[in-house]
Amino acid sequence: MQTPLTHKLQIRYPILQAPMAGGPTTPELIAAVSNAGGLGNLGAGYLTPEQIDQAIREIKERTAHPFGVNLFVPEPFTESVDEIRQMNNSLNSYRARLGIAQDPEITKYAESFEEQIQAVLDGGVPVCSFTFGIPGASVIEALKQRGTVVIGTATTVEEAIRLEAAGMDAIVAQGSEAGGHRGAFLNRQDEPLIGTMALVPQMIDQVSLPVIAAGGIMDGRGLAASLALGASAVQMGTAFLACPESGAHPVYKQKVLTAHEEETSVTPVYSGKAARGIVTAFMKDMNQYAGEIPPYPIQNALTRDIRQAAAKANNPEYMSLWAGQGVRLATTRSAADIVRHTVDQAMSILNR
Repeated sequence: MQTPLTHKLQIRYPILQAPMAGGPTTPELIAAVSNAGGLGNLGAGYLTPEQIDQAIREIKERTAHPFGVNLFVPEPFTESVDEIRQMNNSLNSYRARLGIAQDPEITKYAESFEEQIQAVLDGGVPVCSFTFGIPGASVIEALKQRGTVVIGTATTVEEAIRLEAAGMDAIVAQGSEAGGHRGAFLNRQDEPLIGTMALVPQMIDQVSLPVIAAGGIMDGRGLAASLALGASAVQMGTAFLACPESGAHPVYKQKVLTAHEEETSVTPVYSGKAARGIVTAFMKDMNQYAGEIPPYPIQNALTRDIRQAAAKANNPEYMSLWAGQGVRLATTRSAADIVRHTVDQAMSILNR
């Protein structure tokens, strides 16, 4: 189970818990995975600098082992008053059903990336990963000067080549099976959606960095297959969604435990950026929307009140239920049991 990446990260097993932003990655989950020999990761893309600082402190109270923090690299976007007005007119019908205010005032679309980075630097985080692009050279250099391992996310070989050239230490190869937001940053219009099995070996042949396989990996079978393809580790998200330490909403967990592999889809309707989740009534309705969906992070801010109200009402049909195509294999095992079971199963397969 030892690979170049486990040595670099100083972890026992080549298993990374995916940094699922929006609540699932609690300090309890992150610490449990790290204590079990994997690498827990905080999905901090939506957190304020103060929340990041607090979370880092809480994680460190629960584990002395390495862990990571993930941030979203900001992309340029165009704000269209007409697009926003048309979208709000459409979203107001959902607000009416949920009994919340129409046309809510939005003061900001996203947290300050610079302030988030400063919180990570101040926190002395062992690992920092990025999604949606490549941070500036000064950010990468500042992290490395603090001894932080820097990891990028790629959905194509070309994106991986760009990440290596930028100075990343490792690359997550995110296959199309993966739940949550797509990390694509070069193919914005017509994303190719390359599967993990096809993506990983092609990426390994073209870059010299350790590659982390992600997408559809739920247990030791996926770990063994990924190692056979040449990956240095796997990143598992959906596998941990329904575990006791996960901060996912109870109805979200229940949907994960009952959903089948054909019941997920990639959609931009919740956030303005392509993401894979369990199909909901909101997704079905909004897929018929005739106008232009505002880009991320505008659409994400516009739908936030609807998602939050749906969560309070225990109504999964208007929540974003991010999950991958391996969802049928999700269990209620504890995080530590998931790590142990994955390792034992992989070892059995590889020995056989």
